[in-house]
Amino acid sequence: MVDRAEPFLVFGKPVLGDEEMAEVQACLASGWLGTGPRVAEFERAFAEYKGARFAAALSSCTAALHLSIIAAGIGPGDEVITTAMTFCATVNAVTNAGGVPVLADVDARTQNIDPAAVEAAITERTKAILIVHFAGRPCDMERIMKVAAKHSLVVIEDCAHAVETTFQGRRAGTFGEFGCFSFYATKNLTTGEGGMVLARSEKDAQRIKRLALHGMTADAWRRFGDDGYRHYYVNDRGFKCNMMDLQAAIGIHQLARVENNWIKRLAVWNKYEELLAETPVTRPAAFEPETRHGLHLYTIQVDDRDRVLDLMTKDGIGLGVHYLAIPEHPFFSETYGWQPEAFPHATAFGRRTLSLPLSPHLTDGEVERVVASLQRALTTVDRAGSAVG
Repeated sequence: MVDRAEPFLVFGKPVLGDEEMAEVQACLASGWLGTGPRVAEFERAFAEYKGARFAAALSSCTAALHLSIIAAGIGPGDEVITTAMTFCATVNAVTNAGGVPVLADVDARTQNIDPAAVEAAITERTKAILIVHFAGRPCDMERIMKVAAKHSLVVIEDCAHAVETTFQGRRAGTFGEFGCFSFYATKNLTTGEGGMVLARSEKDAQRIKRLALHGMTADAWRRFGDDGYRHYYVNDRGFKCNMMDLQAAIGIHQLARVENNWIKRLAVWNKYEELLAETPVTRPAAFEPETRHGLHLYTIQVDDRDRVLDLMTKDGIGLGVHYLAIPEHPFFSETYGWQPEAFPHATAFGRRTLSLPLSPHLTDGEVERVVASLQRALTTVDRAGSAVG
């Protein structure tokens, strides 16, 4: 245990209020913990917030991606193009649904999937494009949708970082046939674990809900409600990834504060920009016109990243690495033959990236503490490099 004067600054600590606590207690007192009225309320509220018509609440964003790919009709041998800079769940969702993942490199400036690389990767077997709004920055959806329309491809949006994100005034998750969201503990809107799918069609949304609950035609709330028992029928080969009312109880009130929390994170973001202006790190690219960044991750790029990570962690600062490029992971390189050098931008970024704490509860003093720790670590690394040189 490291002895330090200040407490460890947790990366991605969720911000929970009295409203969430009270709603969870009310849920417990109701005796209805599984999928029920609070899940339905959360779905309605989230769809309204996003300007979408149909939503399905699930146990995770991974489940959201998986079931969206199935609902899109992706099957064995069908190729799905996605980014080399993402969490492994994005690729796993493709393979778990029977599809074949195909990687495209990212834009060196934005770290989002490069539309030109997407188009270059299209073959006669390509059926879908699975984009990721990395860190909360929107992909270039105008170009992506043009590529998809030209080649008659389904678009699925991984919005795990992008609850508040917009592109040209339109909310992320409403461009493609499906938009998939994460409510994991570190996300801007959390239910502990949880996810959501926005679907263009009611048919797709209903099928995803059915797939999420064993392929059954009625969940427990509808089977055992006070209007009498209803028989269910299994119409699909389903899974078990429905959301619980206990989770939705948290999400309902998280959603009510999502805009206010975004404003607080923007203040933290701007403080970092001010304090790091003269620091020898690569800061996030400026926001593009007519976009709104979701402000989920504040990622910097540094040399000798792992040494900086170690020094700052010992200094009591919780950090993240988002992410090593997909080809850097042994399973993917061995299974698909992907080599890091084939995706130079994603690989370079993955080897140098470091995510600083970005939370609405951070104070100016805590942001200053993070930056001071970073500066000490950079100085230490620079001195060590000079000594070796």
